[in-house]
Amino acid sequence: GTLHGPQRPVALALPPCLLPSDNRMPKDTSKPDKAPARFVTMEHMKSRGQHFLANPLIIQAIVDKADIRPTDIVLEIGPGAGALTAKLLEKAKKVIAIELDSRWAAELHKRFSIGATANNIQIINQDVLKIDLPFFDVCVANLPYQISAPITNKLLMHRPQFRSAVLMYQREFAMRLCAKPGDELYCRLSVNTGLLAEVQHLIKVGKNNFKPPPKVESSVVRITPRSSPPPINFLEWDGLVRLCFGRKNKTLGAIFRQKDVIDILRSNYITHSAMGDEAGGGGPKRKGKGRGEEKMEEDGAGDLSTEEAKELILSVLEETELSDQRSAKLDVDHFLGLLNAFNVKGFHFT
Repeated sequence: GTLHGPQRPVALALPPCLLPSDNRMPKDTSKPDKAPARFVTMEHMKSRGQHFLANPLIIQAIVDKADIRPTDIVLEIGPGAGALTAKLLEKAKKVIAIELDSRWAAELHKRFSIGATANNIQIINQDVLKIDLPFFDVCVANLPYQISAPITNKLLMHRPQFRSAVLMYQREFAMRLCAKPGDELYCRLSVNTGLLAEVQHLIKVGKNNFKPPPKVESSVVRITPRSSPPPINFLEWDGLVRLCFGRKNKTLGAIFRQKDVIDILRSNYITHSAMGDEAGGGGPKRKGKGRGEEKMEEDGAGDLSTEEAKELILSVLEETELSDQRSAKLDVDHFLGLLNAFNVKGFHFT
């Protein structure tokens, strides 16, 4: 969503509801009898992804899809000039607007911090990625596209959980979020998001609905966190998924037979086994000779040869019946089962 080059200041004299549907500002050749309304003219900072939604029909559709209740606290990220903010204030008990640009934050204060809306809005002039998010029920945002991945991750990890988020993304990123096993765009992002939430595509939004228009098409999606996330180590989970999707069109058998993969898992095995021994738990029980090595004790992990590591790793794939499967075809449950099977054998991905 980031563009380059100078941009002319954009006049924001008309309220969003008066913007024409084709997004061209009508020429006014008449001479007003009264002093003209105050114009807010500021350059959009494209380095911060400032492409403001200007079509009132799209704005209303987003608010409607958010299903906001009168008791809700709504979080808005990157409100800009406040076109969406105004509609959210009509529905919600309170809107918390986080805006990085101090110029637009000042305009939001002028527009909403007086009068009827003064007690229903909180404006935070900070970087959303660098602060702890407050409590909220629903998040609604036209996101700066360059922070799509980190802000999505931050929202998914936020506690206590929110009810839902309705977010504008670059079209391709949105489709990756929504992708299912077998889809062309199915990827690590799809799996990681699917682990923690359900994602639904809502609206396609053309570039001409923005001021200034970006170079890419956009989409609105709904993210609904799962009520009971699986009790796993998320760093380990990401390690497994990252490994598998680094070569998503190879079979898992081909991936886990590679020497660099075996070496990493073997190293992690030995490290975790040593940590278990220090804690008094020992490592996975096994016995037998490994290519001329001394017989290992039943209750200690000891060392693990490369050949032994390979045999154990491949046994996990055979037991889970995933050796001939490709990551691009596997769903969240497949990866959860695979992670658990590796952990049972003593293999870890961190």
